[in-house]
Amino acid sequence: MDDKDFALRLSKLREKKGVSARDMSLSIGQNPGYINSIETGKSKPSLDVFFFICEYLGITPGAFFDSESSNPGKLDALIADLKKLSERQIDTVSALVKELISK
Repeated sequence: MDDKDFALRLSKLREKKGVSARDMSLSIGQNPGYINSIETGKSKPSLDVFFFICEYLGITPGAFFDSESSNPGKLDALIADLKKLSERQIDTVSALVKELISK
């Protein structure tokens, strides 16, 4: 993921959460234009701030970089629930998902 893709991903996830760049900036303890400066490619977040961004968005850092997922927060929650299932239950869910995809 290059800088442009990073900025676009941040923008999409922020918009999906329904918050302005200004409000997000302030919520993670930054100046009002901070997120905007990342989204326009003028700056990059430090690793610490990136973790705050992910926490604010309710996703893991790995989910941030999974650009194929349009709703990483829900996917992370689903995966967490799947980890609680037995092997038989996982097989059942897997069969259901495969059936849904094939339609």
